[in-house]
Amino acid sequence: MLYNTKNPHGGDGALAGCRLDFSANVNPLGLPPAVAAAAREAIEAADRYPDPSCRALVEAIAEKENVPPSFILCGNGAAELIYAWCAAAGIRKAVELAPGFCEYSAALQLHGCKVERFVLSRERAFLPGKSLTAFLREQSPEAVVLCNPNNPTGREMPPELLEEIFSLCSETGIRLFLDECFLDLSDNRYTLASRLEAYPGLFLLRAFTKSYGMAGLRLGWCLSADRQLLSGIAVRTPPWNVSSVAQAAGLAALREKDFLERTRRLIQRERPRLREALMALGLWVCPSEANFLLFSGPAGLEVRLREHSGIAIRSCANFPGLGPGWYRVGVRKPEENQVLIAAIGEVL
Repeated sequence: MLYNTKNPHGGDGALAGCRLDFSANVNPLGLPPAVAAAAREAIEAADRYPDPSCRALVEAIAEKENVPPSFILCGNGAAELIYAWCAAAGIRKAVELAPGFCEYSAALQLHGCKVERFVLSRERAFLPGKSLTAFLREQSPEAVVLCNPNNPTGREMPPELLEEIFSLCSETGIRLFLDECFLDLSDNRYTLASRLEAYPGLFLLRAFTKSYGMAGLRLGWCLSADRQLLSGIAVRTPPWNVSSVAQAAGLAALREKDFLERTRRLIQRERPRLREALMALGLWVCPSEANFLLFSGPAGLEVRLREHSGIAIRSCANFPGLGPGWYRVGVRKPEENQVLIAAIGEVL
């Protein structure tokens, strides 16, 4: 838990007076009923320790991903696996994107790693180009850390650029850490999972958090052909770190066959409407292929919105490459999005 430290992220449900939370970019449909039922049922066995190897869950993920079970390690949310990977990989120099998720550099620097940032530009709508690979060649890092789609921009990396980066990493021995936690709710969903066996330096991060609305249950997993690395990650996390409730919920989520498709249809309908409505209010809004939008507006908007309407949005002031006046909102249901737009209009 946090101790004498401010929460740098969205989704702080403990904050008083929050009527609608757009600060956390989780599934707008929430927790599937069957997943909630499985979690409640698992509570009945909470007097017993959970399976420390997550056997049933690992087998189900392996079937979903079409990879050997030995490629999979589960964790108490994606954040735990980020920190454990940084501890196990022993990286001394890494490259990340700016803006990007702040926990990458926090975890890397905790273990003495120097972090160089490739700064994305508003002029290119925060989409990286081929200059990224030139930057990687120039910097010669031991690892490159990417998020696809990127958080907080919502931009999906073009598949040809992603393949180019993979080729560069596999040829030069650079570790490639690729966070795909938002991939299930994005438009194109291009993954490098089929390249895992070809290059053990590839590490993919996934989570049930965003896709299935399971943020409070804490369940993530990673994929890698580097068994020594996975062993190193495992010894850096405590035993029984994945609860019985989370394992049962994960198994139930993987049985949900049409839930993600229904969610994607909702997002693809609502995201352009929300973007156009924000732009009509005079705000600059980044194009997005994910379930959230990045926009710029007056500084302090998040405070004024909470005080005026009880609506939480994510201030992106602490993202390298952004600053005060940048915000991220999750795409939610039509009626909720309309409340957000009306409230921002009144505040502005």
